[in-house]
Amino acid sequence: MDKHDFVIRFAGEGGQGLVTSADALARAAAHAGYFVQTHSTFPSQIMGGPASSQVRISTTPVLSAGDGVDVLVALNQYAYDHHHDDLNPGGVTVYNAEEFDLPEGGNYFGVAADELAKSTGNARAANMVTIGAVAHLIKFKLEEIDGFITQRFTRGRAGDDEIIEANIKAVRLGVDVATTSGFSVGQLQPPNPPDYKQIVITGNAALAMGATAAGLDFYAGYPISPATTVLIWMENNLWGEKRFVHQVASEIEAINAILGAGFAGKKAMTATAGPGFSLMSEGLGLAWMAEIPLVVANVQRGGPATGLPTKSEQSDLYTCLHPAHGDIKMPVLAPGTIEECFYAAALAQNWAERYQGPVILVTEFGLAERGENIRRPDLSKVSQESRATVSEGDTGKRYDSWDGSTPLPGMPIPGGPGAYVANGSEHDEIGDTTHLPHHHVRLMERRFKKLDLLGGAHYEIENADADVIIMPWGSSKGPAREAYNRLREQGEAIGWLYSVALHPLPEEVLSVLKSGKKIIVPELNYLGQWSALLRMEGFDAESITQYTGLPFRPVDLVVSIRDRIGAGVTA
Repeated sequence: MDKHDFVIRFAGEGGQGLVTSADALARAAAHAGYFVQTHSTFPSQIMGGPASSQVRISTTPVLSAGDGVDVLVALNQYAYDHHHDDLNPGGVTVYNAEEFDLPEGGNYFGVAADELAKSTGNARAANMVTIGAVAHLIKFKLEEIDGFITQRFTRGRAGDDEIIEANIKAVRLGVDVATTSGFSVGQLQPPNPPDYKQIVITGNAALAMGATAAGLDFYAGYPISPATTVLIWMENNLWGEKRFVHQVASEIEAINAILGAGFAGKKAMTATAGPGFSLMSEGLGLAWMAEIPLVVANVQRGGPATGLPTKSEQSDLYTCLHPAHGDIKMPVLAPGTIEECFYAAALAQNWAERYQGPVILVTEFGLAERGENIRRPDLSKVSQESRATVSEGDTGKRYDSWDGSTPLPGMPIPGGPGAYVANGSEHDEIGDTTHLPHHHVRLMERRFKKLDLLGGAHYEIENADADVIIMPWGSSKGPAREAYNRLREQGEAIGWLYSVALHPLPEEVLSVLKSGKKIIVPELNYLGQWSALLRMEGFDAESITQYTGLPFRPVDLVVSIRDRIGAGVTA
């Protein structure tokens, strides 16, 4: 039976090459012209512990990790016991016959992958044996896998040919075992490649690339899951004259370092996760009060405290909007796809420069480590905005009252003209400390008025005349969109509303919210944070929540949305 997509999951223990197997299959499929998306879940220890990594291969763009699994590769008994219930009807398990055995009669067969790999002369080719078995089950063209192997291991080193030959042989051995089993899960339809160039990239890499494209020249970061790979990308790529990358000793040092860099005129950024973001509270308050441009990316994970370091959650939204004490509401961008990670990171840099203040870029584990093929970004189309700076003859009143009717006063840079005073206490027009009420009133109004300068974020509005509108945010966008599409195909009169910018919201999005529609928000947290914030603004909103550490399944959202709109419960 022809199918337009398959989900293949590799499950076992951390350190068994699960992520490598899923990534290899994803890249081979992407090279063949398919759309792919990977999803991994693993414990926080370096080695061991239950883990899994999967890839969804489709003839159309992939919106989510899917509803179930078509092929399960179980490397130990625990993996089989805890994942086989996720198999779709007709799904097949390939199990590690050297680790455990299963009784006859089920939809499964064993593979002695390690033993077969050794017979090729390359004991490390065991994952290619299982990939061969999977390829047979979905009737994936072997020449595409051969091409991936050749490209992957052609490195200009002695022995490359032998490694390529052994891996291709390992694939064929896996195919032989699967052929003998007699199982198949269907025929993967031919690909329908897009007419544009693509790259396979993770969310964190796209985020780092977007920030760099917008002119980032100073990055300081502390390793913390799941933001560490942003720091690693910067260390490997943010090179060149007047660019600086440094691994600091704590998140407090990170926020203070980029505060100093922003004060000195640099485009500065750090990335962290919830625990580190909490430590940055005081520094973010200073950046807001002193009006210093900088960007902090909060790659969310499960919380509170250490929580779930390697799982996904959307539970830092309250904190991101209001990270410091007092009257403060940060600009927040929350991309929902890998491609949006690139452009949102670029926009965050430009926002910081445009309004002269801190910007929060909020993503999550579900985007950070996900791999996906996206349209190759056109770097020439990414703007590089720079803050207004003072010139000779400036009055020195950077902190003068401002109502938006004139250009924002320039920022003085140390070493240049002007009085470069940045004060965390309330201050007068030139930055000197004052406790006079009228200064606090006018500068409070100035700081919030500057948010009107922020626009240009991507948003989506469809069927806005419907009585019920789905409004996800962040990584819940994909599963929600898939559920929305299914419901529309089934005749449900629902609408769609989505914005990368959560604060300030685009005027077009606000217009829909103000129309009095019922807003349903799928989000990965317990409190229903985004719907609560919408209700605070007077909008009729409620959440569909999940807090398992895993992404939504579209089939579950279909049921939940139907239940909320009173249309019965069917998938």
